[in-house]
Amino acid sequence: MSNSFYPILLILIGGGLTTYVWRFMGVWMSERVDPEGELLMWVRCVATAIVAALVAGIVLSPNAILASTGLEMRVAAIAAGVLAFYATGKNTGLGVAASVVVLFALALLS
Repeated sequence: MSNSFYPILLILIGGGLTTYVWRFMGVWMSERVDPEGELLMWVRCVATAIVAALVAGIVLSPNAILASTGLEMRVAAIAAGVLAFYATGKNTGLGVAASVVVLFALALLS
C-alpha cells in the first residue's frame, strides 16, 4: 500500500466512527424519550422559532437577486405559501411551490 492510502483510510474510519456513534446514541436515546414530553415540545418550539426567524430575515432583508423584488411581492409569496400549506392539508412541498410560483409570476409581471 502506498503512503497516500493511510490518510484516506484514517479519515474514513474516523469520520465513520464519529458519525455512527452519534447515530447510535440517537437511536438509543429515542427509546427513552417521550415524544409528547416537555423536552421534545420545547425542542419543536425552538426549531419552529428558528425557521420563522430565518424566513422573516429573508423576507425583510433579502440578499442577492431576491433583493431586487419588492417587499410586497415577497410578502404576497409568503402569504400564498401559507395559504397553500393549509389548503392542502399541511403539505410543505406544495406550500413552498406556491410561494415560488407566486414570486416568479409577480416578478415577471412587474
